[in-house]
Amino acid sequence: MTTPSHPHTQTIAIISQKGGAGKTTLAIHLAAAATRVGRISLLIDTDPQASASQWAEWRQGTPPEVIDSAPPRIPAKIAAAAAQGAELIVIDTPPHADLAASKAAECADLVLIPCRPSAFDLAAMRTTIRLVELLARPAFVVFTAGPPHAPHIYADARDLVTGFGGQTCPIILPDRAAYRHAVAAGQTVFELDPGGKAASEFEQLHMWGCEQLHMSTFAHERKSA
Repeated sequence: MTTPSHPHTQTIAIISQKGGAGKTTLAIHLAAAATRVGRISLLIDTDPQASASQWAEWRQGTPPEVIDSAPPRIPAKIAAAAAQGAELIVIDTPPHADLAASKAAECADLVLIPCRPSAFDLAAMRTTIRLVELLARPAFVVFTAGPPHAPHIYADARDLVTGFGGQTCPIILPDRAAYRHAVAAGQTVFELDPGGKAASEFEQLHMWGCEQLHMSTFAHERKSA
């Protein structure tokens, strides 16, 4: 399997075979986090429900840009965006859609698998881990929508993921009302509550993602200068 061939553009695919894992919320905020630090970011919405596209309409042109795509068109959309200077592309995929998940993962430099720390979600996540293993893509499970203060639950979930042969992201995104309020208003948690816990957690996740992708931190330094 060849690797993505756009050296100045990094792509993150958000995939999960189970619904309700928070894929769109994760995709929206990763693209927004990149925009906040001065990077040109794009979100590709492959979900027929078009939740990310609806959110973008509510924003009335405020970045990040969101475009839709049928799964077979993902490589062409990435190539066009890369040619126009996109630095980070995030792909949001629907649940229970092997074609979209496979095509997104195939085109990605990094795959993130959002997963609630529950038995049913963890069991379903095994299918996604097998998929990215077949495609030989670096992939991490991101725990989402769980209780904010439950270290033993997350520790047990990490052990299960390790047992499945997967890796886990060290940043946890617990259930917070800020996500629901922000998305419903066409915003991000950075805009709704920039000093809140949700915004801080996504800033940490974005920085961690940049490290995995070997992206420079110049944008962050420029933002804080």
